[in-house]
Amino acid sequence: MFFTPISTDIVRAYQSGARDANGQVPERQISDGDGNPCRHCLNLIPAGANMLVLAHRPFPAPQPYAEVGPIFLCADACEAGGGEALPEILESPSYIVRGYGTDDRIVYGTGAVVALSDLKAEASLRLADPRVAYVHVRSARNNCFQVRIDS
Repeated sequence: MFFTPISTDIVRAYQSGARDANGQVPERQISDGDGNPCRHCLNLIPAGANMLVLAHRPFPAPQPYAEVGPIFLCADACEAGGGEALPEILESPSYIVRGYGTDDRIVYGTGAVVALSDLKAEASLRLADPRVAYVHVRSARNNCFQVRIDS
């Protein structure tokens, strides 16, 4: 199991002013240090640091299941996070996990709200399903995309 951040190419485009999934230039803000998770380095953006707020679609193309939502990114270049360890950005008590097929559509029956302590085990169960190509981790409170998990 591998926690996969948003690709560096996409992030560098946003950091250079590319338009987001809603066709808007990412907003530039200053992090207050309270729950601003960068979906690229997978670390919390520290207080006082520049950050981007934008609409992101973590899918290759628009289609009915390709949700768009707000995310934060470091405004300055950061190194891609990822790996087998639970990312720093996952600090809430619970998250939505949901499996997607090779067609980038939800695999029905794979979505659930799970405790952070069970997240890796629950993601592994979904990835063991031959219909599931990858899993999204989303905020249980706001449904915001956090990170993708691949086998």
